[in-house]
Formats: sequence, structure tokens, C-alpha cells
Amino acid sequence: MRFGWRAISGPALTAAALLLAMLFDRLFPTPSPAPLLVCIVALAGALAGLASAMTTAVVAVIGAALFFLNRHGVSGYGAADLVRLGLLTVTAVGTAGIIGLMRERLLGTVAAERRSHATAARLSAALDQVDIGIVLLDAETRAEFINRAFRDYFAVPDVIAESKPPFIALMYHGRDTGAFELPEDELGTFIARRMEMVRVGDATPINIKLRSSEVLRFVCTALPDGGRMLSYTPVTDLVRHTDEPSRADYYRSLRDPTNRKLTRYLRVAE
Repeated sequence: MRFGWRAISGPALTAAALLLAMLFDRLFPTPSPAPLLVCIVALAGALAGLASAMTTAVVAVIGAALFFLNRHGVSGYGAADLVRLGLLTVTAVGTAGIIGLMRERLLGTVAAERRSHATAARLSAALDQVDIGIVLLDAETRAEFINRAFRDYFAVPDVIAESKPPFIALMYHGRDTGAFELPEDELGTFIARRMEMVRVGDATPINIKLRSSEVLRFVCTALPDGGRMLSYTPVTDLVRHTDEPSRADYYRSLRDPTNRKLTRYLRVAE
């Protein structure tokens, strides 16, 4: 037990309450201070923990015994006083144990949460330094985290990124800002395919060309809690230097204008 005002407040308040009760009892009949003593034990446990609460409980029991002895003088204790003293002992010790242990558990939980928040903050700061776009989605496909690279690639303002938008809203934002290198009449099918990949957790890598001439490799990773991690890795140097006419077939496969099922998925996502 560390000594400080918190640690000594319980025993000090208990001693002061007992002295005042003895003084008042000499002037006029004073009720038993047991309820007040139990409250002080609980306060000591909340302020300083188990050790201080137990010390306060011991002081309370000894002080209550002296209070009853002071009231009856040399005649000793009555049966009622012994019962009250026993009840005070059980109640004070039980209160000290419960409150003290609850405080220790609460402090441990708070410390663990602080460590968790600190780790999350460091991880968030680290992910903001990489050039890979990262988006973390919850089970409802709402964006819980969007790193700086993704915001830059798709010109997503901070106010939108921090509002936890659904993934389809991010796709529509990219469409509205002209981020994708696709004809406007094919963007709906393209978005529907991306939504379907996210919905089923399809981890097939997809290259996405942007109007800024950058190429991003999109990968969707299913998480154990039902969420998704979306990564957008820049592969411009790998793709642009090896572009061939045959790659047009790949983008035609992305468009898939005859697959009506994709349009239905898009409507469901909306």
C-alpha cells in the first residue's frame, strides 16, 4: 500500500468519526456509527484499494468496540452490542474486500484499454505512412478505418473518411470524382463487381486503373469478425510498362455488361 492522502484518508476519517461519536454520546444519546463506518470503508477501498480498505475496516471494528465500551463503562458489553459489533465486522471486511477487488479489476481494465488504444494509435499512424491504400470494413461494410494513401488515391476528404461511410459510398465517390479509367456507362457494372467481391470475401487480385495513370492492385481479405480488409497496392511500374493490347480483354471482363446479376447486387448494396 502506497502512503499518501488516499491511503490514509480512510483510517483518518474513521478515527475522526469515532471520536466525534464518543464526544456526542457523552452529551446526548447517539446512534451507532456503524453505517457511517461501513461507508467510510467503501470510500477508502474506492480511493486507495484493498489494503487501505482493510486497514480502515480494522480501525472501524476496534473503534466501534471502544465506542460501546465508552457508552457502558465498566459494565462491559451487552448482548445487543456484541451482535452489532459482529455485524459491523462482517460488513466492514466484506465491503473492503468487494470494493478493493472491484477497484483493482477496474484499474486493470482501464490500463488494458489504454494499452490497446495506444497500440491502435501507433498502428494507425504507421498505416498512414505506407503507400498502400488500406480500408477496414465492419460486418456491415462500413469503413472503420481509411488510411492516408487511400484518401489521396481517390481524393476522399477527411470529413467523409472519418464519418465511417459504407463501402458503396466510397465507390460512388470515386465514380463521381472521375477516379476510375473506365467509360461512364460501364462504371455501374464495375462498382457492382467490386461490391460482390467484398460481399463474398473474394481474395482474387484485381488491377484498377485510375485516370491519374496510376494502377492499383485491389485485394479483399475476409476477417474473422465478418469484416473486410481492402488493400490497394500501387503496381504502376509493373503494369504500365508491360501494357499490351491483350489487356483490353481483362477490362472487358470487368465490365461484364450482360451479367444482370451484378446490377441486382448493386441495388441490394444501395
